[in-house]
Formats: sequence, structure tokens, C-alpha cells
Amino acid sequence: MTDTPADDLKPSFRSDVTVELVKHSAADSDVLWAARVSTAGEQSLEELNKDPERSKGLINYLMRDRHGSPFEHNSMTFFISAPIFVFREFMRHRVGWSYNEESGRYRELQPVFYVPGQDRRLVQQGRPGKYEFVPGTEEQLAIVERSMQDSYIQAYEHYQEMLAAGVAREVARAVLPVGLFSSMYATCNARSLMHFLGLRTQHELAKVPSFPQREIEMVGEKMEAEWAKLMPLTYAAFNANGRVAP
Repeated sequence: MTDTPADDLKPSFRSDVTVELVKHSAADSDVLWAARVSTAGEQSLEELNKDPERSKGLINYLMRDRHGSPFEHNSMTFFISAPIFVFREFMRHRVGWSYNEESGRYRELQPVFYVPGQDRRLVQQGRPGKYEFVPGTEEQLAIVERSMQDSYIQAYEHYQEMLAAGVAREVARAVLPVGLFSSMYATCNARSLMHFLGLRTQHELAKVPSFPQREIEMVGEKMEAEWAKLMPLTYAAFNANGRVAP
């Protein structure tokens, strides 16, 4: 039995992404009790009730000398809505991450598509490994918007046509482009998030330069803002030590 596709679904276009922190168990004190078990044993649990500000030097030491495992004893789960091509880059990050994404086999995919905003740099200059992106002209911006929207509309019409004819969703979805928005839950710890941010964001404090695609960087920036509020001392140490994951 197949669903009858809705007749009133019209493609919509967006240039932003959604990142929501849906649950967490993450605090600077998690780093401290995990680190101190090596010397204090069960007494390290006393750190749960202490002000971590008093031990920020230890957090900085762990970050500086790359003692990474104490930064793994926490958890953050994010709801993310972004274009499919962002998720395919995202899922290159496997250690310390868990993902569950919406399925085009089990639900009719909604017609929400990505079109770059006016501030998206469109033109790549330079050779591989040493290039930069510069703003496009008004003509290039217009071509991008028109071409993408026309392509999306046509693809979704074919998708709907196949569904209406009784074709299975898992077959019909093959016609849809990677600019389609998908949604997922992504769960990580602070160490895995720091590794992600080191590769997927550009930052003036970064010791190792990175050149991420802008769309995944947009996701990373929103995740970073949420994490910074949960673990401010760990976040400060990350920045102070060149934004390199321990």
C-alpha cells in the first residue's frame, strides 16, 4: 500500500540551516572528575560538587598536552536540518558520533531545497590546495538561483508523478537532488565535536588552517555556540590552544 502524495506540496527554498540542542549531559566538571580518577580514584567524584572554575588550569593542561579521553565523558544531541550534501560531508566524522536521519524509504520527502544566500561566495579562484572563494556577480547570483529552482521544481514534479503512479518511495526518491533538505539527530561528545570544529570551521585562532565548505561551516558555527554555553572553560581552552582537538 502506498501513500497518496499531497497535491498542495509546493517547493520552498531556504539559504539557512537549523541546529537545535535537544538534550545534553555536558559540563566542565565532567572533564575534571574523569581526569582526576587517575590519581584520586573514587574520591574524584567529589569534583561533581566543586566549582570547576577553581580547576580551569587542569582543563587547560589537558587540552594543551592533548590528554583527550577526559573530554569524552559527556554527551550532546543536536537536531539538524540541512541540505543532503552537508550530511554526506558530516558523516565523514564517525568516531564519537551517532546519527539517525529521516528516511526517504519510509516517508514522503518534503519539497524544501537549498539556494545560496546573497552573501554566499560563488567563484573559486586558484589551484587545488591553494584557492579561495570570492563573491559572484549579480548575473552569476541570478543564474544560480534560477537554475537551482528550476531544477528542483522539475525533479520534485517527477518525484510526485512517480508516487502518484504507485512507484515505491525508495525508488522515486532517486530523482531528487542533494540540495534537498533532510533532518537528523547527531550525538557527540566534546572531544569529537572539537575535532569536527577544527576541520569544518575557519577561525582566526586556529593553529591548523581549514577550508570547509560554507554550508557545513554554518552548521558547525551553530553547534559551537551551543557547546560554548555548556562547557565555557573547555571551550576557552580549546581556543587558547589553537583549536586542535586533544
